[in-house]
Amino acid sequence: MSFVDYEDKGAYGVITINNPKQLNALNSQVLDDLNAALDQINVDTVRCVIVTGSGEKAFVAGADITEMKDLDQAGGTAFGKKGNDIFRRIETFPIPFIAAVNGFALGGGNELSLACDFRIASENAVFGQPEAGLGITPGFGGTQRLARAVGPGYAKQMIYTARNIKAPEALRIGLVNAVVPQEELMPLAEKLAGQIAGNAPIAVRQCKKAINEGLELNMDDAVALEEKLFGECFATADQKEGMTAFVEKRKEKHFTNK
Repeated sequence: MSFVDYEDKGAYGVITINNPKQLNALNSQVLDDLNAALDQINVDTVRCVIVTGSGEKAFVAGADITEMKDLDQAGGTAFGKKGNDIFRRIETFPIPFIAAVNGFALGGGNELSLACDFRIASENAVFGQPEAGLGITPGFGGTQRLARAVGPGYAKQMIYTARNIKAPEALRIGLVNAVVPQEELMPLAEKLAGQIAGNAPIAVRQCKKAINEGLELNMDDAVALEEKLFGECFATADQKEGMTAFVEKRKEKHFTNK
């Protein structure tokens, strides 16, 4: 992988988009490398993944316009599908993903962050969907995930105006969960990943599945899904361990992902 690094840190992993000369822009090779990084994740041991960009200027400054500008309709559709397939893979990956946004998250960069379970940002982070100013629509899920994340009103305003927003506004509208100084971004991301990793991994996966799939269902079907996933937890050794530790007033828990 030339443009994406993956580091397995035990209970969690870190994916870094590493194309700093182009502000970590997403071209076909970067997308292929990102997909290859996902292949490296051992879901038996890794319980959470952080996604970030190299350097302090950009998380991902967007898709590579120099690659896109000469595409025809079929090529544009294929490029959109390529990005969407990979981002959908992140969204539906069994373990949680945290986006640690360390600068520009524009276009495909914002869309990558939206494919993650939640986002934290450095104070210099900037978010936006500039596509309408380039003669196109967002193509990697931006019209869908942004509206689900911040509501249709804010999403339409951002997309129609192609206006970037800074970290404080992103926090105000609920696009990110926290804004911290640059030097505190990765420590916070790793702290959150560690907290997630400290919980029963099967339960966390079931929670992700229940939330993601339940949001697409009516309430009756959604709570039925929750009941099913809740019940399945009682077939796990981790449920026995977690509840036994609680009854025994034991802080140490030995979750085995079984």
